[in-house]
Amino acid sequence: MSKRGWVLFALMSVIWGIPYLMIKVAVDGVSVPVLVFARTALGAVVLLPLALRGGRLSALRGHWKPLVAFAALEIIIPWWLLSDAERHLTSSMSGLLIAASPIISVLMARLAGSGERLSARRWAGLGIGLAGVAVLAGPELRGGDPWAIAEVLLTATCYAIAPVIAARSLADVPGLPMTAACLALAALVYAPPAVMTWPQALPDGQVLAALAGLGLLCTALAFLVFFALIKEVGSSRALVFTYVNPAVAVAAGVLLLGEPLTVPILVSFGLILSGSVLGTSGPREPAAQDTPAEPAVPAAAPRPAGIEKPAGRGRS
Repeated sequence: MSKRGWVLFALMSVIWGIPYLMIKVAVDGVSVPVLVFARTALGAVVLLPLALRGGRLSALRGHWKPLVAFAALEIIIPWWLLSDAERHLTSSMSGLLIAASPIISVLMARLAGSGERLSARRWAGLGIGLAGVAVLAGPELRGGDPWAIAEVLLTATCYAIAPVIAARSLADVPGLPMTAACLALAALVYAPPAVMTWPQALPDGQVLAALAGLGLLCTALAFLVFFALIKEVGSSRALVFTYVNPAVAVAAGVLLLGEPLTVPILVSFGLILSGSVLGTSGPREPAAQDTPAEPAVPAAAPRPAGIEKPAGRGRS
């Protein structure tokens, strides 16, 4: 890749690896609706003017039903679930569990009767990845907070379904206006509960900084960098950074929040990452010059796709 490509790649590896840290900080000072509203509203405020230029939002005409379904499964539902789960789980554990999303997408495709034949290598990857989830989630399911684990796994499931909607019904919709519209819709949905649970006193500086970082850095700036990265190196290479995000999430939680770095976390990290790489391996994509200049991508932290096409995880 070019030097610019490497810089963009490094930025995305960090930008979509730290939302879990910021959510953990923010959710201690504001309600979940306020957190999600602040993130989506700030992102929409930045991206909507860019999407309005040149009448780009007109590309959404005739796509409102799949767009609403996509927004629900990529932002509205999972961002609530993930934020609520992080009231009880560490940010590093949340980031690792979300990394299992590609594995879940492959499993769901098989259960839905996908005609794609999985090689022995991919079956092995699914088994390894699920073993990593079991190592990480087992203690919580036995004596911790099983509902919080379920919320994160449901988040990963939403992230696995949303790209299928994007691939089948929104493939011809440019990424920027789709992302801006999804964020604006989510902000409207969360506005009433956010008003009802608005904090009586101004949150402290760390909480405000986390909210600003989630909306401006991890949402608005992240998508601008993501689109630039895809234009520079193509979607196949661009999405490799999603394998770096879990490591960033764990490192940020350990170094900045003092979260424990235990043997199960290290083991599960290796298993989930290896399982995701093996389980989602498949035919190579076209080179960068053959990829659309502004592809349709999900509106949250991207994850490697399991079946349809590479989908933007991460996110988170």
